[in-house]
Amino acid sequence: MATVQKARRRPEPERGGGATVPRSAVGPVAGPSSVMLSRVVWGLLAYTCAVLLFGAFVRASYSGDGCGTSWPLCQGHLVPPPTDVARTIEFTHRATSGLLLLGVAVAYGWSRRVYARRAPVRTALGLALLTTVVSALIGAALVIFQMVTDDKSAGRAVTMPLHLVNNYVLVAALVFAAFWAGGGRETVWRGQGQVLRGLKWLAGGLFALGATGAFSALGKTAFEHELRGARNLAERAMMHVGDGAHPLLKGGVVHPLIATSVGLLLVWVCGSIVQARPDPQVRKWARWSVGLFVVQYLFGAANLVASAPVAMQIGHLALAIAGWVALVMLAAYALGKGTPQAEPVERAPSAPRPEPAAGAMALVRDYVALTKPRVVSLLLFTTVAAMVVAARGAPGFWLTLWVCVGGYMMAGAANAFNMSVEADLDEAMGRTATRPTVTHRIGKRQAQAFATVLMVGAFGLLWASANLLSAVLALCGLLCYVFVYTLWLKRRTWQNIVIGGAAGAFPPLVGYAAVSGHLSPIAWYLFAIVFTWTPVHFWALALLLKDDYARAGVPMLPVVKGERVTADQIGLYALVTAVVSVLPFFQGEAGLVYLVGSALLNLGLVAQSLRLWLCTERPQARALFKFSMAYLALFFIVIAIDQVRWVS
Repeated sequence: MATVQKARRRPEPERGGGATVPRSAVGPVAGPSSVMLSRVVWGLLAYTCAVLLFGAFVRASYSGDGCGTSWPLCQGHLVPPPTDVARTIEFTHRATSGLLLLGVAVAYGWSRRVYARRAPVRTALGLALLTTVVSALIGAALVIFQMVTDDKSAGRAVTMPLHLVNNYVLVAALVFAAFWAGGGRETVWRGQGQVLRGLKWLAGGLFALGATGAFSALGKTAFEHELRGARNLAERAMMHVGDGAHPLLKGGVVHPLIATSVGLLLVWVCGSIVQARPDPQVRKWARWSVGLFVVQYLFGAANLVASAPVAMQIGHLALAIAGWVALVMLAAYALGKGTPQAEPVERAPSAPRPEPAAGAMALVRDYVALTKPRVVSLLLFTTVAAMVVAARGAPGFWLTLWVCVGGYMMAGAANAFNMSVEADLDEAMGRTATRPTVTHRIGKRQAQAFATVLMVGAFGLLWASANLLSAVLALCGLLCYVFVYTLWLKRRTWQNIVIGGAAGAFPPLVGYAAVSGHLSPIAWYLFAIVFTWTPVHFWALALLLKDDYARAGVPMLPVVKGERVTADQIGLYALVTAVVSVLPFFQGEAGLVYLVGSALLNLGLVAQSLRLWLCTERPQARALFKFSMAYLALFFIVIAIDQVRWVS
């Protein structure tokens, strides 16, 4: 019997329009059908955004039960009479959503005629159709199970964030489909390196931001009357972070923290992409992404102050959607075929990588080294001392233990993130050249995964053992250290430690909040003292490591301004620290024991700074560095003793 070979299937022609256009197996077709499809999909995108914003209005206006619990009919009617405002609003949302589903289905059917089976446009519109169906089903579930208006159920708390993330995927699919159908660059997913990784991290961050935003908006809707009854912003804040706060309101606190961290990540990723892809369109959409996020962030802050009226909620969501569209366009151009790439930087050949340390204990020691135990120990000391201040005596043993464990995990996570990002700097510095991420005993991804587990675990442990406020403050310290200091400032300005050093001032706030559940003036004084002390301490160390920092290209103050200017700045901050430290006494927050003890310590700090100013040599810098560590430990001992004696 003869062997019969299968004939290869030829591209089928598109019929209509008077021209024969072959189906595209890869990318867009340069023909009238694809151009028209692109215009239709752009129109669908605009309509989709309008439907999403109207859906937010349905929630914020408490119209979600306008049609009762019947679906798809509205209280038994296909088209209900417009006798009730809530019913009219809810029915209008259902009708507009149905038209969206029909429009996406038509666009997908059109793409099946124009494009081959695995063409990107057809795949994107298929995903858009799927997510539109999922969105409709989620809306139906919310109505049928009565998870609308002021419902506070856990089901609604889970469903609403999923609903928003699904809609983000819908918007992205429509953007890509319109872009490709209009002749945009074919997207290349392989071999994109750090550009694709950065976009993945950023997309994940924006998904988390959108989900927490939906959670926050849900709490605002469910507790509208209670929040409006608050007399001021501080009282509204305590309704979110107080011990008796509802979980919906507590969860909403995470949203501004995620927004801050995602904003910093956005600036960093967009800057990296612009450098790696020197293209005008990439630069344009990177600027739009950052600019829209900044406006959205400021709009969100205004929402907090104004207690989020309906119009401002809709505006905030509109800015979020616009920023997401800008980011998708950035990804489309940055990952596009033919986009120019920066020339790779030639690096000097590095030393051979050592073999990973053998044995489980060696691996454990490496992971412990990622957390920088010696650095964390001083932070934990200030945490415990602040707990004593808040308790006006000895805090509970178990509370102290779990707060210390959670605090160590959060600070260790920040340090592990720092090592994974700064491996190139650590390699150039003799003091840090043996760190696990430099010697490759632990990879960067493993270090980041370890840090993420520590961070999530620390947040949960502090929330469970103490309260949400302490967990939030600990997370703020990590975000400040990783994003503000490490990623944003350290490689850009000698003011890095002045601003980013605030990360080390959070542990006293964590300890105080863990005991009291709030922050009093004395807690903020502790924060301010650590904040002003940090430049004195760190710049003394920077004088000792000046050559290392210069070799690594880090713009620390001694490197860019010289030793004399560094000594001047140290003296200035030593005086500021002394002034700030006496404020608790004159504000009636501390007693004579504190006044005498802090005065002696500040006299020593100023004297050591003066010695360095007179002679900027290594022995004087080393003496000041050692004294500054003793200063901080003794200072917190003094104030803890004073607060106990003050009560007695």
